[in-house]
Amino acid sequence: MDEVNVTYLIFDGHVELNNYKYLYFMLVFIVYLLIICSNSTIVYLIWKHPNLHEPMYIFIAALLMNSVLFSTNIYPKFLVDILSDKQIISYQACLVQYFISYSLVNSEFLLLATMAYDRYVSICKPLQYPMIMRKITVSMFLALAWIYPAFHFVALATMCANQKLCSFTLKGVFCTNTIFKLFCVTPKVITVFGVITSIDNAGFSMFFIIYTYIRILKICYRSSAEVRKKAAQTCLPHLLLLINYFVLITYDLIIVRLEYEFTKTVRLIMTLPLVVYNPLFNPIVYGLKMKEIFKYLKRLFCQQKMN
Repeated sequence: MDEVNVTYLIFDGHVELNNYKYLYFMLVFIVYLLIICSNSTIVYLIWKHPNLHEPMYIFIAALLMNSVLFSTNIYPKFLVDILSDKQIISYQACLVQYFISYSLVNSEFLLLATMAYDRYVSICKPLQYPMIMRKITVSMFLALAWIYPAFHFVALATMCANQKLCSFTLKGVFCTNTIFKLFCVTPKVITVFGVITSIDNAGFSMFFIIYTYIRILKICYRSSAEVRKKAAQTCLPHLLLLINYFVLITYDLIIVRLEYEFTKTVRLIMTLPLVVYNPLFNPIVYGLKMKEIFKYLKRLFCQQKMN
C-alpha cells in the first residue's frame, strides 16, 4: 500500500496552561455544552410545535444549527489541545476545519439575507406572502445558503491543498485564513478567488439586507402604529444579530490581516468573541425577543420545574 504523506502543523496561539489545564478544560467544555444546549433547545421547540413551522422560524432554526455545526467543528479539537502538551494538526485536517468554518460563516450571511427577504415579503407584500414563501421556495433558499458557500470553499481548499509549505506554525487557535501565510508563495489566483468569494457571499448578502430593510423602513414609516410594532417585533432580533455578526466577522478579518506578533494570551482573547460570544448570542436573542418562541421556552422550563 502506498504511503500517505501527512504534514503536521503546530498551533502557536494556545496559552501555556500548566497546572490549570483541567480547570480551563472544564470551563471550555461548559461553554461548549451551553452552546449546544441553548441552540438545540430553540431548534427543538421550532420542530415540535406546528404553529412554528413557518418560514421565519425555519430560517431561525437553520441559523442556530449553523452555530452548533460551527462550534462542533472547533471545540472538540480545542478541548483536546488544552489537555495536550503540544497542539498539532495535520495539514489535511486543517484544510477541512478551514473549509467547514468559512462555509458555515458565509452560509450564515446568506441565511440572514434570506430572513431579511422573508421579513420584506411579510411586511411589504402580506397578501402575496403565502404564494411567494411556499415550502419549495423555503427549501431552495436553505439549500442555496448551505451549498453555494460550500462550492466556493471546496474550490479554495482544493487549491490550497496543492501549495508548497515553507512554514509549519499557525498563528491562532484553529485554522483560519492564516493558512495562506504558510505557503512559500501565495498564488494570485487564490488571493483573487478568496476576494471574489467574500464579495460574492458576504458582500452581496450585506448589500441585499441593507436594501430590503430600507424598503421595510419606508413601508413602516407610511403605515399604522400596529404595523410598525409588528415590524419591530420581528425585525429587531434579525438586525441585532446582523450587526453583531458583521462586527465579529470584520473583527476576525482584521486579526487575520494584522502582521503584529501578538502574545499567545492576547491572540486567544482576540479569538474568543467569534467562537464563544456569537454562538451564545443567537439563541438568547431569539429565545427572548421572539414572542412565540419565548412563550414555548417559558412553558418548557415550567414543565421541568414541575417534574
